[in-house]
Amino acid sequence: MVPFVAVLVLAGLAALWFVGLYNGLVRLRNEVRNAWSQIDVQLKRRHDLIPNLVETVKGYAAHERNTLDEVVRARGAAVVARGVEATARAEQELSGALGRLMAVVERYPDLKANQNFLALQEELTSTENKVSFARQFYNDTVMRYNTKIQTVPSNIIAGMFSFTAEQFFQTENAAERQAPKVQF
Repeated sequence: MVPFVAVLVLAGLAALWFVGLYNGLVRLRNEVRNAWSQIDVQLKRRHDLIPNLVETVKGYAAHERNTLDEVVRARGAAVVARGVEATARAEQELSGALGRLMAVVERYPDLKANQNFLALQEELTSTENKVSFARQFYNDTVMRYNTKIQTVPSNIIAGMFSFTAEQFFQTENAAERQAPKVQF
């Protein structure tokens, strides 16, 4: 009778251990999804600022049409991008276009002094910082999740229930990893 009780206790402990590992994996997967949604919120905020910025610059620098069109096109591509890799690529392109736009702005002292432009520039800088923090949080969360699904013994449960590795939000090279530098 004692060995039967011991087997039941061990089976119960094994079941609890299994459930604990599974729930931990689900929690981490949900944290990754939440972290991604935080990036998405900040990117939407950034995308919403850009048309106002372009309109403000357009009033002062109408003959810079190519640069303005490039920003609008890059914003459009970023808005429709889906998935970590496609979003990272589109946002990298948008950051480059914004950087070129800010270089154009340097040639227009009246624009640099415009209160509406200064407010938009401050908002964009703030949003860039928030995107950076959200991206860092997302990548940290992905690292914890990927480590968990790749290490023993949780990798066994991860394999049984099709937990798959998530992608990091990365840019292509070090120069493009910088937020657009906006100075007036």
